[in-house]
Amino acid sequence: MDTNTIYRQVERLSELLRVDLRLAGSSQNLQPVQIEVLHYLSMCNRYSDTPMSVTEYLGQTKGTVSQTIKVLESKALIKKQVDEKDKRLLHLLITNKGRRVLEHCIPSPVFEQTCESFTALKQVAIAEALKQLLDAVQENSQMKSFGVCHECCHCVKSERLYCQFLEQPLTESDSEKICRLFKKDEAAGDL
Repeated sequence: MDTNTIYRQVERLSELLRVDLRLAGSSQNLQPVQIEVLHYLSMCNRYSDTPMSVTEYLGQTKGTVSQTIKVLESKALIKKQVDEKDKRLLHLLITNKGRRVLEHCIPSPVFEQTCESFTALKQVAIAEALKQLLDAVQENSQMKSFGVCHECCHCVKSERLYCQFLEQPLTESDSEKICRLFKKDEAAGDL
């Protein structure tokens, strides 16, 4: 199989997922980018829930993200919270209403049914292959990878989880979410 074949398959899958996202969003009176922001905020840890992190993750302009945040806040799907230690830093928190909306949109029923039609072994194989592809594309694109915190080289696992980069302890919840500071743990090999 050649690169063009893989690209066409991933591109077509991406387009089908975007169509599902548009349909789901319209039923909630939301644009796809608004659902994407909610989805990101549901996955990221407290070090990555800032407007700048959203901008980096989605590859959108600051203006688009700013307007999207205003709409989501006006609909009470997210709320802003000033950082306790650094008053210049603004956190974006998804509300319970935002989580309920997101549950109706991601994953789409079609995608969920499709994945459930595969055996558990096939699901694992697909997930592993997609992770390898994602890791390689992220590494080659020179963009932030936003990986899962506990898989990061900065995460130290001893009596407590600790981020060496931030010099702060991590909660179990933070360590299971994606982080903008993620750097692949080369010593761990392929995860």
